[in-house]
Amino acid sequence: MWGGRYKLGPAEIMERINASIGFDRRLYAQDIAGSLAHCDMLVAQGILTAKDGRAIKRGLAKVRAEIEAGRFRFSTRLEDIHMNVESRLAELIGPAAGRLHTARSRNDQVALDVRLWVRDTIDRLEPMLRELQAALIDRAEEHTATIMPGFTHLQTAQPITFGHHLLAYVEMFGRDRSRLADCRARLNESPLGAAALAGSPHPIDPRRTARALHFDRPMANSLDAVSDRDYVVEFVAAASLAAVHLSRLAEEIVIWCSAPFRFIALSDAFTTGSSIMPQKRNPDAAELTRAKTGRIVGAFVALCTILKGLPLTYQKDMQEDKEPLFDAADSLELGIAAMTGMVRDLKANPARMRAVAAADYSVATDLADWLVRKVGLPFRQAHHVTGTLVAKAAERRVDLDALSLADMRAVEPRIDRSVYRVLTVEASVNARKSLGGTAPANVARAVREARRRFLAKRGRGR
Repeated sequence: MWGGRYKLGPAEIMERINASIGFDRRLYAQDIAGSLAHCDMLVAQGILTAKDGRAIKRGLAKVRAEIEAGRFRFSTRLEDIHMNVESRLAELIGPAAGRLHTARSRNDQVALDVRLWVRDTIDRLEPMLRELQAALIDRAEEHTATIMPGFTHLQTAQPITFGHHLLAYVEMFGRDRSRLADCRARLNESPLGAAALAGSPHPIDPRRTARALHFDRPMANSLDAVSDRDYVVEFVAAASLAAVHLSRLAEEIVIWCSAPFRFIALSDAFTTGSSIMPQKRNPDAAELTRAKTGRIVGAFVALCTILKGLPLTYQKDMQEDKEPLFDAADSLELGIAAMTGMVRDLKANPARMRAVAAADYSVATDLADWLVRKVGLPFRQAHHVTGTLVAKAAERRVDLDALSLADMRAVEPRIDRSVYRVLTVEASVNARKSLGGTAPANVARAVREARRRFLAKRGRGR
């Protein structure tokens, strides 16, 4: 492939380190799509004859069919997907295959292939994230009034509803969809026509190939076209954040399934047993989803490290972008699918959730707020009075509502019997009607709004 400049073949170790066909064969569909568009443009511009164009298109169709049928023989000697396809095309149609590379380099060819692959991957992940949101919204609707403890520092803080908690993740995954949509919009420019780095002396029409491949426009600078990998880094960065969100929810599922919590249960479909302890039900799907975050974040770090010192334009270092990209995309896709399955599968334990929500003086803030509203205390003073009453209840090992009115008046004489109406977890969640609050009526409205924002036919994460 290197022509007359090289008389000897590469050393065996050079062939091994140089070849990328072991992983970039995944780009075959994008590579062939780019070649078909390039072929049509060459014919339209009179650079290639119509006869050769027809032969090339027939040959490429056969190459694609062989790859998809598993009959194609990939060769490490041919380095990459581009040369493997071109070599087989030459076997099928003869010298006309060599004309396909007119006005094109492997530099703009691979830039095009990876750009198309990332775009296709985003288009595949988008409905998967939407389906995960749909699963969460459905469960939130079932549990608009199911009371559970809200935590800060993993300590019981205030009562919330399970539906409200699940909707928080709907918002996170909505932002993930939005980030992927932004990434897609930015990457949707065609590098084809940049050739090796400086453009082409042939009368090419990059706008035609851009339209054929559904890009918004050709890239404006040929140097940038072949050297840009921002879209790869941006995609993996967005994937990293989505994976962090998956990991946070996975961590909560692991905690909620544990014996001390018992908030939810997962069926056999998403758990495994132990080889030695027959009673065990391990939330392995959640644990593995959590663990895959490390691979995706690692891919982001690897990509930034590969690119950070590269001068313009193409460097062979860029070959190393594909394995972390592919692995990050595969890991994220699997994690989203697993999480969607777990959300659909989980069974809540409302009685246990409520019991824990009512413990550890979770309505203390409601007492402080009542002292502000009813008695007129400054919040800091109300906080002090409430803390004194919590200490008294803790000393007696009772809940706040088990203190007598006399006990409370000994700390603050203006407390009256109506205080007991705010000292239940139901009263606590029902009172939080502010925008974005956990009141069941709010959650019901938020479910409807989430369906409109995220699940409508034209809806995207936003």
